[in-house]
Amino acid sequence: MQSITTAAQESTVATTFQRIGPDPKPFTPNTALILSLATASFQGLVRLASGGLVYGYSSSLDKSSSSSSSSYSVGGIGDYKYIESSPVIATFPKPQQPLELYEFESCPFCRKVREAVNILDLDVLHYPCPRDGPTYRTKAKQLGGKAQFPYLVDPNTGVSMYESDDIINYLFKTYGPGEEAVPRLLKPGTLSTLTCGLAMLPRLLKGAKYVKRDQEVVEQPLIYWGYEASPFCKIVRERLVELEIPFMHITVARGSPKRQVMLDAQGVFQAPFLEDPNTGVAMFESAAILNYLDMAYYRPWKQE
Repeated sequence: MQSITTAAQESTVATTFQRIGPDPKPFTPNTALILSLATASFQGLVRLASGGLVYGYSSSLDKSSSSSSSSYSVGGIGDYKYIESSPVIATFPKPQQPLELYEFESCPFCRKVREAVNILDLDVLHYPCPRDGPTYRTKAKQLGGKAQFPYLVDPNTGVSMYESDDIINYLFKTYGPGEEAVPRLLKPGTLSTLTCGLAMLPRLLKGAKYVKRDQEVVEQPLIYWGYEASPFCKIVRERLVELEIPFMHITVARGSPKRQVMLDAQGVFQAPFLEDPNTGVAMFESAAILNYLDMAYYRPWKQE
């Protein structure tokens, strides 16, 4: 699978998939998901929104006349637009082939690695490994010798490794500003371990155990646009993991230039956003995505 560069993302999201479902409605949660979103929000509070901003994040108020009306922003005041960016991120090397990560949503050590991936604005091919999952737990054990998670494979360097702290150091050294720049919340120690564990508690049983799919084989990984600190994104990741559906994670934490890519292609930015190359469709809105995943892959009415 080729690395999804910014140009390829733009081409893919703009031309390949037919958008279905409701139009995106920013900050308008589906009433049926209120409880799920409330409990999913706890993670961001405990972890101080770690994984919500890319490294080198900055923001400024720019006059609308001095910035294109099609430039991504998160609102404004009068004639000024609130612009977010990360100029430093462009200086880091990017993997030519996507990194591969074997992990599952309810694992606190996996969470630390996912946060690092978002901070470094890396796109990663996720192989979900829920408990009792028949495919990727077995594959990870075959590759690394043991069923321990997270497990990272970097086809660009030939490196593979366990241990979240080692993986985070490797990512910051290889694709970031260096090990010394690892944020405090990602460093080894009581603070990191305790807060990651606490963040899991309200959703402890979600994204943990395999739910048997009606469709046994997913031919191509889905493409998921999202970021770690968002509760809307979390409930979608949980379902992808439970159904053991592999997905290419296009990280769009605040300050990521890929927010502009989506805006250019779709006319709006909102996460989560899901593209399914197996069916040729794409959609916004977490409720619609969850319904689609169940209809396309789970099909509970056909379960024994």
